[in-house]
Amino acid sequence: MTDAARPPLRVAMIGHGFMGAAHSHAWRTAQRFFDLPRRIEMVAVAGRNPETLREAADRHGWAECDTDWRRVVERDDIDLVDVVTPGSAHMEVAVAALDAGKHVLCEKPLANTVAEAGAMAEAAVKARERGVLAMVGFTYRRVPAVRLARELVESGEIGRIRQTRAVYLQDWLSDENAPLTWRLDRSAAGSGALGDIGAHIVDAIQYVTGQELTGVSGMTRTFVTERPMLEESVGLSGRASESRRGPVTVDDAAVFFGTLSGGGLASFEATRMAPGRKNALRFEISGTTGALAFDLEDLNTLQVFSFADGNTAGFRRVLVTEPEHPYVAAWWPPGHMLGYEHGFTHQVRDLVAAIDAGEQPRPSFEEGLQVQRVLEAVERSAAAGAHWTPLT
Repeated sequence: MTDAARPPLRVAMIGHGFMGAAHSHAWRTAQRFFDLPRRIEMVAVAGRNPETLREAADRHGWAECDTDWRRVVERDDIDLVDVVTPGSAHMEVAVAALDAGKHVLCEKPLANTVAEAGAMAEAAVKARERGVLAMVGFTYRRVPAVRLARELVESGEIGRIRQTRAVYLQDWLSDENAPLTWRLDRSAAGSGALGDIGAHIVDAIQYVTGQELTGVSGMTRTFVTERPMLEESVGLSGRASESRRGPVTVDDAAVFFGTLSGGGLASFEATRMAPGRKNALRFEISGTTGALAFDLEDLNTLQVFSFADGNTAGFRRVLVTEPEHPYVAAWWPPGHMLGYEHGFTHQVRDLVAAIDAGEQPRPSFEEGLQVQRVLEAVERSAAAGAHWTPLT
């Protein structure tokens, strides 16, 4: 379909940091590799600092910039608002956008509290009645190997699920003098490793298995309680102050286990203080007839085991780069690897297709709320000495 024949989808993005760069790349790229039903127009980006905002707009391809996000949300020439701010602003921006009749994509976790996430989910349900749609950005669902894992579970490849184990390990906060970014401030981030990366593994396990956690028991720890203040932001971290310090008000690590709605057991670990692990989101799912294993640091492969192959066969390494694999046909020849950024592009592809079809994109805000309930249950359990905490 030619550009002239496709109606536009006019996008605004609120926020422009690390996630803003990833989302911008996806908005620029998706229609160049996928035959989207709408023509994407990157209309405006909003942020607080005029200088860094203008630089971000020029670098990432946004036509305009504005320091007033409310003004952007209310514009008549905006169809969709992409929220990539710290979690403390998610509810206000997303609800305002939905009320203004804009579709919404909101980064994970959906909010900083269950109450905020509940208000967002309620607003999304009301907006859906008017044809306005909302989605939360659990992007790792769009990694081809993760999508393939879900398809294999759905097809019965590994039988009935008995156990799952998932970890998300990073090391960028291992240095005790790493600066105090917003992700270490509870008022901005809601929680630490638990919400920032633990949310991803909760969603991954629930997505791949098709089941929900029904109860949890967990522990959290803050190993470094004070850090240098942030002077300049660069990626996830930045340049630390030589004189000013401030308190860390979130967890550095979380460990928890739970029960799945299908009767299986699940274990989780999330930390940003695991030396040598850069972005190791890993999960293994064990069933009655086989198992699956995935590692984000080797994201083009999926490990598959089946007893049908013989008791000594071991795991098979499946290179997920064939045209019949999820999303891959739009990209390169078999064996030519995809990267971190492709998940965001696939997210845009799915979202635009759902909006054009008038269908609820997944994961919905209600699914984001469910993950938030798991995170809050872990915190309540940890505060009560790892007390078993059912999901309500």
